[in-house]
Amino acid sequence: MTKTTSEFTGDIPENYDQRLGPIIFAPYANDIARRAGALKPARVLELAAGTGIVSRKLKDALGPDAHLTVTDLNAPMLEVAKAKFRDGENAAFQTADAMKLDFPDDFFDLIVCQFGVMFFPDKIASFGEAVRVLRPGGAYLFSCWGSLSENPFAQIAQGASEKFFSENPPGFYRIPFSYPDPDAVRKDLLEAGFDDVQHETIEFQKTVPDWRHFSHGVVFGNPLIDEIKSRGGVDANDVARAVENGLRKEFGPEPSSMPLKATIFKGRSP
Repeated sequence: MTKTTSEFTGDIPENYDQRLGPIIFAPYANDIARRAGALKPARVLELAAGTGIVSRKLKDALGPDAHLTVTDLNAPMLEVAKAKFRDGENAAFQTADAMKLDFPDDFFDLIVCQFGVMFFPDKIASFGEAVRVLRPGGAYLFSCWGSLSENPFAQIAQGASEKFFSENPPGFYRIPFSYPDPDAVRKDLLEAGFDDVQHETIEFQKTVPDWRHFSHGVVFGNPLIDEIKSRGGVDANDVARAVENGLRKEFGPEPSSMPLKATIFKGRSP
């Protein structure tokens, strides 16, 4: 993975967790945790867990007896996630590369990944690793964003950043929204060895109480901020203000709301 697409370090984890989390991640976290709990697994692996927005809800839904292994490529994100857990909660935290998992074959009953698959450079390889570490009949639950146009906050963010950099514009927001076709995802899952692949598209109209607070997270809560800094000549706060103005123009003064669209997938290990 390149630095732009994979490194969530410095102040990024806090902005990601506090400014983006409640708006764009929490609604889907509630949904995927509910689905996971209904499967009643004993051993669960979470990939690309970030700051633990899903992890916390997942553990609550799984109950005290299920063991949860929380992983991410970035240790600073995991530190935020770990702080959301108490000692003795039957949870472990470790860095992990989803394309090369350091776990034995047939080990987990369930794998969960919210909005991480799009960042994996070799998606079929990552799915193959998931098949390997799942027991026969185990499930993989994960979600992918719809397209940029179906999640206009991201389209506005991408457009705003491009206006500041006419040459070599930042491209971060093109990555999370680059895998929106359910048929393409299904094809990759089947090629990697999964059976019984199902998917469901979920849309929310999410209330946003403060566009400024959210816009700061849109710019400072992911590697877009590193792209801006590395190019130089532009104050990232100006980009955040441009995003704020674009969101307010599109959706009106706060409190307002904006649409979100994503698809959740479930595949079974043969």
